[in-house]
Amino acid sequence: MSGFRRFADRAAHPGTDETPHRGDAAEGRDDRADLGWPDEPDREVGWFDVARASWARRRALRAEARRFTARTRRRRAYWLGSLGAVALLIVGTLAAAYSPLFAVREITVAGADRVDEAAVAAALEDQIGTPMPLVDHSAVQAAMLDFPLVETYRIESRPPHELVVRLVERTPVGVVASAAGYTVVDAAGVALSTTEELPEGQPLIDVTGGTSSDAFAAAGQVLRSLPAGLRGDVAEVTATTPNDVAMTLAESGAEVVWGDAEDSALKALVLERVMADRPTSDASVYDVSSPNAAVVR
Repeated sequence: MSGFRRFADRAAHPGTDETPHRGDAAEGRDDRADLGWPDEPDREVGWFDVARASWARRRALRAEARRFTARTRRRRAYWLGSLGAVALLIVGTLAAAYSPLFAVREITVAGADRVDEAAVAAALEDQIGTPMPLVDHSAVQAAMLDFPLVETYRIESRPPHELVVRLVERTPVGVVASAAGYTVVDAAGVALSTTEELPEGQPLIDVTGGTSSDAFAAAGQVLRSLPAGLRGDVAEVTATTPNDVAMTLAESGAEVVWGDAEDSALKALVLERVMADRPTSDASVYDVSSPNAAVVR
């Protein structure tokens, strides 16, 4: 056997230098047959046979690798397909939302009582034709400044074409007298309207420091805490400090000493109870500045 044949046998049976037995040689031939080597034991092994066996082994390894990684590749393809579908859906939705398909064509005003709904809708007409995500909130805010009766508002988009403006109107608590006449104000001192005559159903607020003072803030909080029936019977509210709020009732002229604005809800409840027990025909002063120890005289 030539030197090259011995080298090929050592490559086929690594780790031994001994000449294989006859049975071992047969088994070696079977292994070589599996690797694509020639089956003839006495034929010389050439470089082409070695290359072909190496190629067959690499092909078998690649097949095994593909078999074990097929599941991973399928899972990767599934996730890539899902992400692509989601991305396509998002892009399509955004493109449709910012297109004329979802432009504002109708403005609806909700929650208006004393505010003119048509006037509010007309003030926002410049938003007609604008895609809903591109509605100019700064322009809407500027337009709402022309309606002092509006305390807060909220904009809602109702696809495909409706823009809803929900209003919360200011609640008037009384009237402040000035050189211009009688101005209806809310608890924050915001002027709602001005007339030459004293409006009916609104108490006159006479406080030290005007509508920007702490005394007015206390008086406004007290008026807002009164039940509707009791508030309608108040003719005048006075205060020089936040701690000495007092009221005069319209029909009887009885005085209600309130004190500060703390515990106003409890004071209102106590006042209703003591007035039920001692009506204005039997009392002229109701002192609820200490609600747990009301005084009637």
